[in-house]
Amino acid sequence: MSLRPVKQIIEAKPTIEGAGVKLRRAFGFGSTKEYDPFLLFDDFRNENPEDYLRGFPWHPHRGIETITYVLTGTVDHGDSLGNGGTLGAGDVQWMTAGSGILHQEMPKGDAQGRMHGFQLWANLPSSLKMTAPRYQDVSSADIPEVIDDDGTRVRVICGDFWGKRGPVDGIAADPRYLDVWVPPLRRKVLPAEVSRHAFAYVFEGSGVFRDASQPQRVKTELVGPNADLPAPLLGDVVGDRSLVLFDRGDEVTVQAGEHGIRFLLVSGKPLEEPVAWYGPIVMNTREELLQAYAELQKGTFIKHR
Repeated sequence: MSLRPVKQIIEAKPTIEGAGVKLRRAFGFGSTKEYDPFLLFDDFRNENPEDYLRGFPWHPHRGIETITYVLTGTVDHGDSLGNGGTLGAGDVQWMTAGSGILHQEMPKGDAQGRMHGFQLWANLPSSLKMTAPRYQDVSSADIPEVIDDDGTRVRVICGDFWGKRGPVDGIAADPRYLDVWVPPLRRKVLPAEVSRHAFAYVFEGSGVFRDASQPQRVKTELVGPNADLPAPLLGDVVGDRSLVLFDRGDEVTVQAGEHGIRFLLVSGKPLEEPVAWYGPIVMNTREELLQAYAELQKGTFIKHR
């Protein structure tokens, strides 16, 4: 077994998208080779309704899949195929845009005005760029959760993990998408296939994702109920709104801080294909991209109804 070294730690940067939604972007709209097959990751979290209620009005997508995971509040959605509905706390929507779709997403806060969710974009291989669009709407109750003996909790949204399989299936990149909680001061080793690119996004608490070159323990004294736990690790402490990009290996190690740590652990098989990208449309060549936008102007963008 080989632990994945930490390649890079990135703090999500403030960004404005849609009709003025204030969010944080960890990566996207640049070189995404190290994240392949993933293209973009946004954390939309706000307690001020004026910063998100204008939402993401009608816009097109082609050539990608969008994964929306709601933690707090709701997101109303609709599309050009006649689909519509509402995502609530803990729900997931995995949308395969394929050959093309027009849709909108309008976030709403909870009773206290709080809104929190994530959106991840996954690329489609050239053979599936023009596939028929489809949705996988998953309610929170259908997402399995695994609880380990030490209190670690993992929601399995997509892929196989610890004997459970997430409800989202048939995804081209064969991704694994996990919501992980590790209790205070606990050290945890999680499997991660060596052939996949992988990253973790921290959104609660803090901890250290140990690089393979770092020592397992440092001298420190722990007393009380945590006296038998591993000592804190050397390395960069990663906190809220931080993304950890891992190098190759088949395990990820994390040690939680004094308040525990919660993060998304995402991995997928690289497509290793050329990317031609402008806005919400991602193709393989510039010619395909120009054609998509020409069809959008002519009203021939939608191929499946």
